[in-house]
Parts: sequence; C-alpha cells; structure tokens
Amino acid sequence: MSKLVFATANKNKVSEIQKIMGTQYDFLSLEDIGCTEDIPETQPTIIGNALQKARYVYKNYGINCFSEDTGLLVEALDGAPGVYSARYAGPARDANDNMDKLLKELEHKENRTAQFKTVIALILDGKEYTFEGVVEGEILKKRQGTAGFGYDPIFKPKESKQTFAQMSSQEKGIISHRGRATQKLRNFLLNL
Repeated sequence: MSKLVFATANKNKVSEIQKIMGTQYDFLSLEDIGCTEDIPETQPTIIGNALQKARYVYKNYGINCFSEDTGLLVEALDGAPGVYSARYAGPARDANDNMDKLLKELEHKENRTAQFKTVIALILDGKEYTFEGVVEGEILKKRQGTAGFGYDPIFKPKESKQTFAQMSSQEKGIISHRGRATQKLRNFLLNL
C-alpha cells in the first residue's frame, strides 16, 4: 500500500508531512482526486474534525485516506482558540490576523502556557485509526523567526530555546505536534 489521499488543501501541511513520511508513500492531493469542494469541519473537537474530513473523502471518493486537524490550546483562554485556530480572527484564515488577535487577548495575562495538538485520522479499507501528537510550550509576547506557518512565530516549545519559526523544517519535524502524530502514522503503516 503506497498511495494515500491526504485530505487537506494546505500546501504547508502537505510539505511538512511529506518530509516526515519519506518517499515510500505517494500522496494524492484532494485536487488529484477531483475534490474541489470545501470539506466540512463542524465538529467541536480536534479528533472529531480529523475524522469528519477523512470520512468525507472515503465516503465520497472511496479512496484510502488520512486527514489531520490541529489546534492551539492556550491555558489562560480556557483552551481557545482550539478547533477554531485556523479561523480564530475570521473566515479569511489569515495567520497574521490570528496571531494579532491571540497576542492582544494575552496582553495582560501572566500565564502564557499553551499546547499544540494534532490528530491524524486514517481510514484504510473502511477501518478507522487515529494518531495524536502534542507539544507543550508557551506563547511569546512578540513574533520571532520567519520560517514555518500559522502560529509558529509566537509558539516556543518547552524543549527548545527557539520558536517553531526559528527552526529548520527538520528540527521542527522532530518535536512538533504534527511531527509526533505523523511519526505514529508512519510507524503504523510500516508495520502493516
């Protein structure tokens, strides 16, 4: 089994996961299978959204697939932005607007503890599997670094002195939430 559909339109996520998975897997994109519609993400949890997207592709296209959903959970904001991380500042999904909103909401808060959580949902021949990756860290008061995407310039993991945006893609892939979940997916597929 070497072909899998990755149910995302986010090119940054595709690139990040492809680097971790290696060359033994040939990912098909949503575009490759003719899926141009916006896949629903209406569940109240990260795992729910990941499963919803994978189920949509499997049901409508009949192809083995995986999807992922990621959320940034900030302790002082009772877990927000959570499942709304990508559209925290509105439907435009603008990373700078999202960071600006988060920094403003944390402006007078001492507790800046946060975690990134990714859940990958895999459907193989109708069977569902999930893989979770979590990284603990903190939200900085200002942006640092220019690499990465999303909240990377303001999130510093506990095990590093750098934000994700200051790391190489290889460094980030080792300790990131998405990297950890993807490694679990990769190990599972290698053991099939």
